[in-house]
Amino acid sequence: MHRFVLVVLFVLMSLVLGTAQTGPAQALGGYADEAARVERDWEAKFQAIPTPENLREYTRRLSARPHHVGSPYDKDNAEWLLAKFKEWGLDAHIETFEVLFPTPKERLVELVEPTKFVAKLQEPTVAVDPTSSQHDEQLPTYNAYSADGDVTAPLVYVNYGVPEDYEKLERLGVSVKGAIVIARYGESWRGIKPKVAAEHGALGCLIYSDPRDDGYFEGEVFPQGAWRPPDGVQRGSVMDMVIHPGDPLTPAVGATKDAKRLALSEAQVFTKIPTLPISYGDAQPLLAALKGPVAPEPWRGALPITYRIGPGPAKVHLKVRANWDLKTIYNVIVRIPGAVYPDEWIVRGNHHDAWVSGAQDPDSAMAAELEEARALAELLRQGWKPKRTIIYCAWDGEEEGLLGSTEWAETHAAELRAHAVAYINSDANGRGYFHAGGSHTLEKFINSVARDITDPEKKIPVWKRSQLARIARAEAPEEREEARTRPDLRIGALGSGSDYTVFLDHLGVATLNLGYGGEDGGGIYHSIYDDFYWYTHFSDTDFVYGRTLAQTIGTAVMRLADAELLPFDFTNFADTVRKYAQELSKLLKAKQDEIRERNRQIEEGVFAATADPKETSVPPTVEEVPPHLNFAPLENAVEALARGAEHYQTAWQKAHENGGAALGRASFRAVNAKLIESERRLTSPDGLPGRPWFKHQIYAPGAYTGYGVKTIPGVREAIEQKKWQEAEAQVGRVAHILTDEAALIESAASELEKLL
Repeated sequence: MHRFVLVVLFVLMSLVLGTAQTGPAQALGGYADEAARVERDWEAKFQAIPTPENLREYTRRLSARPHHVGSPYDKDNAEWLLAKFKEWGLDAHIETFEVLFPTPKERLVELVEPTKFVAKLQEPTVAVDPTSSQHDEQLPTYNAYSADGDVTAPLVYVNYGVPEDYEKLERLGVSVKGAIVIARYGESWRGIKPKVAAEHGALGCLIYSDPRDDGYFEGEVFPQGAWRPPDGVQRGSVMDMVIHPGDPLTPAVGATKDAKRLALSEAQVFTKIPTLPISYGDAQPLLAALKGPVAPEPWRGALPITYRIGPGPAKVHLKVRANWDLKTIYNVIVRIPGAVYPDEWIVRGNHHDAWVSGAQDPDSAMAAELEEARALAELLRQGWKPKRTIIYCAWDGEEEGLLGSTEWAETHAAELRAHAVAYINSDANGRGYFHAGGSHTLEKFINSVARDITDPEKKIPVWKRSQLARIARAEAPEEREEARTRPDLRIGALGSGSDYTVFLDHLGVATLNLGYGGEDGGGIYHSIYDDFYWYTHFSDTDFVYGRTLAQTIGTAVMRLADAELLPFDFTNFADTVRKYAQELSKLLKAKQDEIRERNRQIEEGVFAATADPKETSVPPTVEEVPPHLNFAPLENAVEALARGAEHYQTAWQKAHENGGAALGRASFRAVNAKLIESERRLTSPDGLPGRPWFKHQIYAPGAYTGYGVKTIPGVREAIEQKKWQEAEAQVGRVAHILTDEAALIESAASELEKLL
């Protein structure tokens, strides 16, 4: 009853607050009042065009057959997309690249001691699911870019296989040297698991989906429900993308037909050990054969066994062999020329390739991009002309390692650095809440867009629904209060894992990654069951959130394309960077306190590795306490950034006085050029330590998280990895970057004031 009352109150509050959102439209940032009225009229026309029926048919067509890189249907889909764009009167073409894409030749996992068991390594047909039977066209279950290998060794269970798990194993006295590890999916990108295992001396790696994470522990399994069935397997790349994404043989240059390529032995991004994904049906006999210590409670999944660590007596034979071939990928590129500022580009992308049928990932969002393009084409016929050039991209090869977007952007790097205003990405879409990540200079802008889009189920702005969800889910009072009172909802920082990576991390193009979800959980990711049947039964079943995604991103594209003054904001950015800098100080103090306490316990003969009496502790050694780091240069740079942001905000507000009259009479080309440059200034030509491809100094994927972001990564990862001299040097480096950024913002503010 208590839960029922809370739900009723939540719905009533939603309706009341949703009503409060109605009324006169707010002014648009970067537009004079009259221009804003015209813009909103065009946006309303645009938002009325996308239809769920079209989205359904696009998704059905795109996901009708497996369309991985190198498959006939991958090329067929690209040509179909090209034909649709041209049918609507848009200027479109295909750009091809030649990339390394290994496919499996031999796969074997067998338990050879103490009993015999051979893993199926295959997902079965489901009778009610038509496309699940297309086995001749489906890629087998495997991890792309795994090293070839044939090893037999004792098995060790390593939980999620992240660095912290190996620290726990060390305290337990368990070594993986000379062993095959078995890790469960989760807590990090899959490629981190064989990477860390190899660093600890393992000979092979198995990765399985535990039912606690995405199987029957969460709900009914497919086809009765949305969750992963016992034989479902998550395919995926294990390329070490935190070194660089894209084609492994052409780092930092486009993989054109005549590009100079590395030898296979020179590529840096392959795993060091053979790796395969398996189902929890195949994993259970292997895990059940393990003895040794009982796994700590947080390590225990939902299989009906006692989770033990090993090593032994289970011994496993693992064999992986691949065909290491070049394949052609097909990017579909659409250009809508700008009428006023044709040399300023708004770039929008989503990938069209999939591991198998890919109805959710990526076809649900690719369909939305198609409807956006169709709607913009319709507006062009009605007389709309964007001020800036709009480029729509349907990428190929995303799943294997962001191949299509990376190779295209590396090929066109000089043009993009000169012309790209922003890149807007989507990847997959579902039912539920609006979510956004990206450059915090665009945080205020995307909040304004979200306020103008209606949730199809709740009939309130998607912004308001997201705010209410954050209030309801907040874990701390201050988090709840911020969600209630902060004018803009915070957007997440981006690491990697989708096609925005090359634009943000390598080229310094302001970026957004957008989508809907949260009410359609399921366990079919990268399996043969991610198909039209699953999507229409368990996700956005009536495609209304696909329409909402098209409305959201299309509106954002139009609003960026048509603004006289680009709607970049630096106050939210400065606030966010200050937060990141404060986190670094706290991180260092936590490291210092942790090591001091550990050293104290060593000196007193108390090994506090764990409070679990079942564990066998290994005596640790005294460790050097982290030195004091001088954060003053970074703190001073953050203050300069805040002053610059405030100066620009004052000039921005003045530009919008009197109905934004000044915005209608002056040219803001010089100011806009500085705004475009603002994200570039956050990059360094030398890149991050040990990772020169990643040039952004505020956002990057973590070296041991993969997809997960590390903010101010040069400093943060040096502290985490106890590289104190490097941390000190990186503080100075980032301080210089932010001071330079502050100077640019001050210059933009002064330039804007001259025009008012």
